[in-house]
Amino acid sequence: MRRRPGIGGLQTAAAARDQYRALGENVAKLRTDLMKEQLATFRSQLEEFARKHKNDIRKNPSFRSQFHEMCAKVGVDPLASNKGFWAELLGIGDFYYELGVQIVEICLATRPLNGGLIDLQELCKLLRQKRKHDREAVSEDDCLRAISKLKTLGSGFEVISAGKKKLVRSVPTELNKDHNQILELAQAQGYVTVDEVERRLSWTHGRAIDALDTLLDEGLAMIDDGHRDGKRCYWFPCVSSISSFGVDN
Repeated sequence: MRRRPGIGGLQTAAAARDQYRALGENVAKLRTDLMKEQLATFRSQLEEFARKHKNDIRKNPSFRSQFHEMCAKVGVDPLASNKGFWAELLGIGDFYYELGVQIVEICLATRPLNGGLIDLQELCKLLRQKRKHDREAVSEDDCLRAISKLKTLGSGFEVISAGKKKLVRSVPTELNKDHNQILELAQAQGYVTVDEVERRLSWTHGRAIDALDTLLDEGLAMIDDGHRDGKRCYWFPCVSSISSFGVDN
């Protein structure tokens, strides 16, 4: 017959568990303290790196993008505020604020043409034209970071994907999967026809018309009834170049 452990044995086992628990807590604390110490060292080194290379960070888009990646790895956001160490050292908070204002201006100026949806590459092209006299070069990564800050303000700005393109939306239009598929299809020529949508996407006539009419109502498409084959074409400025229309500086 198996004997039950006595009171003394239970107390010894409980004391051993307490010791193991305390040991585990101490090890976890040591690891946490070590990680904090390492992060503090990394941040200090990052600050020194920023001081040394601040001109490259300001003027070189590729260098600036890599710097942001380094910051993210140690939990530093140089764009979190226009005040403080990073803003005073690099001035990049003001740089992205200025980019954000100019992006809003471009989106407002082109909205009558594209309905509030513009190709990211086209937006960057127009932004560079607008900033042609400024010293700092601008990359797509810079545009995306500036737009992300606009998004946090609840301004309705968002980057969406349609096929291989990234589109910047500046109006609160909700696009579903059907709309995105049409936008992706239109990237080849800048326009689609109802027949093409039905054939290429294997849709019914009603589904094609419904999706195209919604895009038309939202101002994202333009109708062309003067095509040489007599078919109605739906043009999408958001996947076509609109630089030729001009944007005020």
